[in-house]
Amino acid sequence: MRKIIIIQLFLLLFFTGFSQILKDDFEGNSTIDTWYADDCLMDISYANPFIDSINPSATVLRYQDTGGLYANVGFDSPWIINISDDTPFSLKIYVPSDGITGNQPNQISLKLQNANLGQPWSTQSEIIKPISLDEWQEVTFDFVNDTYINLDPNSPPPSQRNDFNRVVLQVNGENNTDEVLAYIDDFYFEGEEQEETDDPVYDKLVWYDEFDEDGALDASKWFHQTLLPNGDSWFNGEIQHYTDRLENSFVEDGIMYLVAKKEEFTDQGVTKQYTSARLNSKFAFTYGRVEVKAKLPTGVGTWPAIWMLGKNINEIGAYWYIEGYGTTDWPACGEIDIMEHWGSNQNYVQSAMHTPSSYGGTVNHGGQVIPTASTEFHVYALDWYPDRMVFSVDDVVHYTYHPHEQNPDTWPFDEDQYLLLNIAIIPNIDPNFTESAMEIDYVRVYQESTTTSIAEVHLESKLIVSPNPVNTTVSIRSQSEALGSNVFIYDLQGRLLKSMIINSEEIFVDMSDWSPGIYLFQHRGNRFNQTFKVIKK
Repeated sequence: MRKIIIIQLFLLLFFTGFSQILKDDFEGNSTIDTWYADDCLMDISYANPFIDSINPSATVLRYQDTGGLYANVGFDSPWIINISDDTPFSLKIYVPSDGITGNQPNQISLKLQNANLGQPWSTQSEIIKPISLDEWQEVTFDFVNDTYINLDPNSPPPSQRNDFNRVVLQVNGENNTDEVLAYIDDFYFEGEEQEETDDPVYDKLVWYDEFDEDGALDASKWFHQTLLPNGDSWFNGEIQHYTDRLENSFVEDGIMYLVAKKEEFTDQGVTKQYTSARLNSKFAFTYGRVEVKAKLPTGVGTWPAIWMLGKNINEIGAYWYIEGYGTTDWPACGEIDIMEHWGSNQNYVQSAMHTPSSYGGTVNHGGQVIPTASTEFHVYALDWYPDRMVFSVDDVVHYTYHPHEQNPDTWPFDEDQYLLLNIAIIPNIDPNFTESAMEIDYVRVYQESTTTSIAEVHLESKLIVSPNPVNTTVSIRSQSEALGSNVFIYDLQGRLLKSMIINSEEIFVDMSDWSPGIYLFQHRGNRFNQTFKVIKK
């Protein structure tokens, strides 16, 4: 421990905003560097075989579907694709009549997908446009004014989505083995102008449980919710009793075990065949970052969750209701599902939002496949900002909730919420199920540091990041006790750009090719979390 001076500079940052431009003329003028071919052949530097006045370009993209059922080409965007009025996609295309077989309709489709999903197409939006053969033509795709197709009919309109980050092009449809030869050029999209935001940095650990003491859970931090809400069962048709027994929740060797068991148990005059635990945190907060490092249970019929509810929920038996805060019914209180996992869909984890505008089978959700969800620990996280929620696993973002219009129906999230941990048992439980546990290594909540001026404080300085601002290369110098810890670098949109392990007393990050702006260097160790704002000139 040493005495240092921390200077927190609150800069007045002036931004004129920026447009999202995705373009490629296949002659070196491109903002796209991730073109890929799926079940077809592609050449992104092919001599234009049909030069004319409409397209005099020397090189084009050559697309050759050799009979693949789902042949397409596409790319991933470095940012979320924002759709609004006057933001169509456009491209040029030429399909020679002697390059196609079969009798498929002559068309090109543009699909917007979420590349973070295990099945990116499952929530896609698509526009299909007819094309003529043997001529260059320009085709536009307007997801506000054109007819579009949502593969999931429950998906909101594309202009209300904030999870699109992949573009897919497909010629003459899919699910056929016909062949297609096409040439594509001058792809262009200019999204709505985005204002830069100086988001809060959640760098102060304000509440946590590291589960260091064996035995019962810390009663100053956790409340066991056991009261049956309607005298018989839980609202989701769950068939277990939640108990406060050690058999269902305990700490051992630094891990908290929340155990679902098959056993006959009678409570409150009701006998059930399964038990589990449902924990309420005795801490509630507004805005911040939640991290829960967990290993999930297994078994068809198990339903573990890491989630949050409004402190004001009017639910008999909940901790904050007992404390006198129950004034608002669900879903008006707001529900934030950081992690849900169904044993019938092993390794797929989902995050979801429940509000008066969408609840129950909500359309506001996203997830990803974690192959080792039940065999290894993973960090399930929520970053709760005043305008959006960002959900991730091990810093890989899979869903962002960012409603275009914030009102009580879409955003009841400006008041305190509390944490819940539980495993539900639902009626399709495997008859051979005996027990399985959700193992929790830690629960941590971070918020923005409240110091607003030059202050002299005592703390343990782990890293020195300099120079700041930086032109090309930044140095990260560390104390010996920081060796083995991790540094994660994000942009202001929350995208992870780089991660590294501190393996020497000084390491360097080359930022020479990075765009000017603000980057967040997050330093994480077992007992600390520091975030540094680094300005790239």
